[in-house]
Amino acid sequence: MKLHVPHMRWLIITGLVVLLDAWSKSDITRHLSLYQSYTLVPGLLDFTLLHNTGAAFSFLYGAGGWQRWLFAGIAVVVSGALLVWLLSLAESMIFLPLAISLIMGGALGNLLDRLSLGYVVDFIHVHYHGWHFPAFNLADSAITLGTVMLLIDMVWFEERRRG
Repeated sequence: MKLHVPHMRWLIITGLVVLLDAWSKSDITRHLSLYQSYTLVPGLLDFTLLHNTGAAFSFLYGAGGWQRWLFAGIAVVVSGALLVWLLSLAESMIFLPLAISLIMGGALGNLLDRLSLGYVVDFIHVHYHGWHFPAFNLADSAITLGTVMLLIDMVWFEERRRG
């Protein structure tokens, strides 16, 4: 599998996701103490510094530490598979490679936290009238957006490519 110049744009996007995620986490960590909040939109959106040793929605949070390596391993395997998939796509494609790049960037962003800190830094806290969505970060946002795009691609574009 050969890396072509058009594929580089997708790897650059992956790298930008990783860099923006790392910068945002570093900035929040510099300005807030653990569990401290800063209100952005009263009654709706705060930045609250949290450390998540689990996965999405704090799955396996507090499981004793072994989950750090499980989730790191999953991120490495998934990122590798996504890279192979990305490099196999036609150079003219745009939507699907962008989705893969976002997912890969998010997975690598959270992987860096797990490997360097032992937890993932979460800080975006959405809430409304006592309802609280689990805190997340830019890497999680990239993974979510990329996954939605991947589903859109599967539903609307995959059939056109085959037909």
